[in-house]
Amino acid sequence: MQNGLYVALSSQIALEKRLTTTAQNVANMATAGYRAEETKFTALLAQASKGAVAFASAGDTYISRVSGPIAKTDSPLDVAVQGEAWLAVGAPGGPVYTRDGRLTMDATGRLTDVSGRPVLDPGGGPLLLDPQQGPPTIGRDGTIHQGVNQVGAIGLFTFDPKAAIRRAGPNAVSPSLPARPVQDFTRIGLTQGHLEGSNVNPILEMTKLITIQRAFESAANLTQQSESTLQDAIKTLGPQG
Repeated sequence: MQNGLYVALSSQIALEKRLTTTAQNVANMATAGYRAEETKFTALLAQASKGAVAFASAGDTYISRVSGPIAKTDSPLDVAVQGEAWLAVGAPGGPVYTRDGRLTMDATGRLTDVSGRPVLDPGGGPLLLDPQQGPPTIGRDGTIHQGVNQVGAIGLFTFDPKAAIRRAGPNAVSPSLPARPVQDFTRIGLTQGHLEGSNVNPILEMTKLITIQRAFESAANLTQQSESTLQDAIKTLGPQG
C-alpha cells in the first residue's frame, strides 16, 4: 500500500483549506472591523499497518477574537467598539453581529451599517434619527442624542465564551449561542469618530502564503516520487507466470 500517496493527498487538502482562509484574510486587510480566520489542524493516525501513519485532517476554521487597531476619523457616524462586544444589525434570519462601525443615516433617518442593514438597539429594534437635527452625539454606552434629546441607543452585545462564531453575510458573524446585551460599560463601550481596522497581520499572512506554496510543492514532489516508486516496482516484478 502506497501510504505516501495518501499522506501527500491529505496534506494537499489541508493546505488548500489553509490557502483559502489566508487569501480571504489578505483580501480583507483594509476592511473595517474584519476578524481574521484561522485554521486548526490535527493529525489522524491510521492503525491498519504495524506502524502508525499520520495523516493531516482537512482542518477546522475559526474566527479570531483579537481586536484590530483603532484609528481616528472624526466622522460623527463612525464608531469603534471598545472591548469584546459587537454591534447588532438586522438580517432576514434574525440579528447578526459586526465590528464594522461605519454607520450611515438614510433620507428617512434610519441608522444602518455600510451594507444597508438596520443597526439595532439593546432590545433588538431598529434606530430612527431625525435627518433635520444634524449629526448625532453617541455616548460610550451607545446612547444617541440630537440636540438635547435622546433619540435612541445603539445596542452592544457580548458572546458566550463557549459559543462558536461563523460568518453571516458581509463582515458579520453569528454565534451558536444567544448574544447578551451589555449592561456594564466599564470595560466595554463605543468611541465616536473612530473606527476599528482589520485585525489581519499583512506580513504574517503573506509569509503564510509563501509557506503554503512551498509545502504544497513538497507534497506534490512526494506524490510524484511515490508514483515513480510504484511504477518501478510493477516493472521489476512484471507479470508472474
